Amino acid sequence: MKNRIEQIRKERGILQEELAKGLGVSRQTISSLERGRYNPSILLAHNIAVYFGMTIEDIFIFEEAEQA
Repeated sequence: MKNRIEQIRKERGILQEELAKGLGVSRQTISSLERGRYNPSILLAHNIAVYFGMTIEDIFIFEEAEQA
């Protein structure tokens, strides 16, 4: 699953540390999310969407698995 967290964060001039503090997670969690190394829980995805005033679908890009 891809996401637009880094893009949105930078557009709004928010540091990783600020976003992490606002969400109650570590900066490393934000870094891992932005790099696509970590998929958030539904609760964290919801909290990210609320933080940015957006929908989950605006932030996270769900890619359907390729059919064999």
